[in-house]
Amino acid sequence: MKRILTLLLLVAAIAIGAQARTYVLISAVSNYDDERTNLSQTTKDAKRFKQVIQTQTRDITMLTSSYATRENIMEKLNAICNRAQAGDMIIFFYSGHGMPNALYTYNGALPYSSIVEALEGSAASSKICFIDACHAGSAAAATSANNEYSGMSMPGTAFFVSSRADEYSIESPWIGAGFLAQALVKGLRGSSDRNHDRRITVRELFDYIYVDVVRRSDSQQHPQLIAPREMFDVVVADWND
Repeated sequence: MKRILTLLLLVAAIAIGAQARTYVLISAVSNYDDERTNLSQTTKDAKRFKQVIQTQTRDITMLTSSYATRENIMEKLNAICNRAQAGDMIIFFYSGHGMPNALYTYNGALPYSSIVEALEGSAASSKICFIDACHAGSAAAATSANNEYSGMSMPGTAFFVSSRADEYSIESPWIGAGFLAQALVKGLRGSSDRNHDRRITVRELFDYIYVDVVRRSDSQQHPQLIAPREMFDVVVADWND
């Protein structure tokens, strides 16, 4: 009997240890070296995103302002990518300045190609990036996407980007958030749950974000989803537990 009990406990421990995990890296820059380029809402957006995503996982790392350097972001992202195993999910969030083909971190440009390279090297089954920055649609070039909505060559990866490659991304003092970040948080909290199953999928979330941002920006900003179609039904948030 003692052997059976020990075996059952061992099996239970293995099962618990094998549960899929979600690793999150949140980064945002409000205060840059040159105060003329400072942003007012980005760190707030990061904190709001953390509030909602921590209901789904506790594996969260957050870097803001002077800590959100290109070196620190890549160090933390690489650590997460190395730690994640098959079945796990990686979520990367960035809010701050952007430029064609790169994020503009606290101390300079971080090419999208560096982020893509780190994600490609991870064993995680799903990798989801939320990028709220000007010219964010230029991330498509780093993923070898064939078009703006699908056809991405990177399996298991989805980029939600706040704007087309030739557009700026807007933050509004009136709503106290960037348009993309606000729609993202609202969508994850349930506003995007079209079929009311309490699970938010990639496709549901993007459809909600797109309509909300285009409306609030008076069609000045058009979010893009860069992802293969097999990612559309991946669950980003599950409210059934």
